Order: sequence, then C-alpha cells, then structure tokens
Amino acid sequence: MTKRLIINADDYGRTQGVSEGIRSAHLNGIVTSTTAMMNMPGIEAALEKAQRDCPKLGIGVHLVLTAGKPLLPPSTVSTLTGGGDHFPTATGFVDILPGLDTDQVRSEWEAQVQKFIRLTGKKPDHLDSHHHTSYFTTHLFENMLEMAIDLDCAIRPPLADGNSDLPMDLPSELSQQATDFLPQLLERFNPRAPENFYSNFYDETATMETIIQILGDLQDGTSEMMCHPGIADKELISGSIYNIQRENELNLLKDPSIRSLIFKQDVQLINYSRL
Repeated sequence: MTKRLIINADDYGRTQGVSEGIRSAHLNGIVTSTTAMMNMPGIEAALEKAQRDCPKLGIGVHLVLTAGKPLLPPSTVSTLTGGGDHFPTATGFVDILPGLDTDQVRSEWEAQVQKFIRLTGKKPDHLDSHHHTSYFTTHLFENMLEMAIDLDCAIRPPLADGNSDLPMDLPSELSQQATDFLPQLLERFNPRAPENFYSNFYDETATMETIIQILGDLQDGTSEMMCHPGIADKELISGSIYNIQRENELNLLKDPSIRSLIFKQDVQLINYSRL
C-alpha cells in the first residue's frame, strides 16, 4: 500500500491573515486541505479567493460552537450561547455541556454547512470541528456522523497521534467517557476517515523535528496532520492567543526541505476528496 498524507489547515476564514496564510501554505508549501469557519466575518470573500486561486485545495467545514456568533438567531440556539449572542470559549463550552440541546446543535451545524454549499456550489469534502467539540459527547459525535453520511463526505478521525485506539487530546474530564463511545460510534457508522490523525504539530511542538517524526511514523494507508498556519494580523492578535505561532507554522510548512523529504520517503500528499 501507499503512504498517503492529508495536511489540513484548520480555521480558514478566522481572519483575513489566517486565510491568506493558509492559501500561501498550499500554493508555496505542503498544505493540501483546509476547513472553513462559516460563521466568521469575511468568509464569503475568503472562500471565493480559495476557489479562484487554489483549485486543488480540498475544503471542508470546521463546525463551530466555541468562537464568534451563531449563524442562527441566538434566541433559537440559546443553550449554545448561554443566553447571549456569542458562542462560549472552549472552557465555557465544557461548562454548558449538561444543558446543551443537541437539536439546537444540529440546526446550527446544518446552517453552517448549508452556507458553505451556497457559497461554493458544492458539498464539503469533510467535516471536523473547532476545538474538537464534535467529539465531546455521544450526541455531538452522532450529529456529526449523521451529517457526514447525509453529505456523503469524510470526517476527521477522533484518534490520538498515530494510535487508532485512543481518543484525541480532549479535555481531561471528557477523555475517559470518550474512550468508550468513540470506538462504538465509529464501528456503528463506519465513516470515511483517515486511519490516523496527528495533532502534535502545534505551538511549542510545531517544529521541523515534529514534521520529520510524523513522516517517519507514517504507516501504509491515509493519515491526517493538523496544522494552523496564518499571518498574525491585528484581528487575530486581538482575538486569539494562538497568533504569532501561526506564522512559525507557515514558515515551516513552506520550507522546501520538507517537500523534498516527503518526495524521498515516497509519501503521497492528498486531500479528503481522495478518500
């Protein structure tokens, strides 16, 4: 079998600088795929530029519950916002989980996907979620899986780095429960997904050494490496603690030596549409 690698840049549309950085990491580097935050201001222009300038870039939807405002009227998704007009932070989302109405989640996620389809004229090639919230509970993951089946698209696998038996880096209070329900739901729905997922190219471990280690660990079949390249514009710096770090990722993902190493190791770079 062939070793195939999807290099997915999360958060497309987060700011103009993030979107520009992702397009640059694709055109001048090794990024093959991205997922769009459909509730962000300016996503319309960002998607138009991606389709025009990056026709080979795979694009999915980054399902959002922990940044910005919902697309639906806040009064109709009040359990997702705590009664306000913005989604909570990732930590705040864990706090409101007990009172979450999963029908409201499904309605909001459907609105995000339908906006993507209206703007691009096509279905997303895969689904994942901001801060991995779609893997926090049984009902959230069921919603994601049902949507993927309806859309006939793939999902990001909820698996730890290179280990097909353990859940990814979820909040500690949710990890044990996820260990039980994630494998069960994967077996029940059998979604299209890579065999492995690598999330360790991030922040202090977003290094050349980490990329080399991931490439060395790749097994036959398909894996995804998550990344967060971007240009740290004023909006990102004021709205996110992960800002300058994105420029470091961008520079590494554009380093010519990495593309050379990928070629030497006979790794095939693909996007989710190839699954």
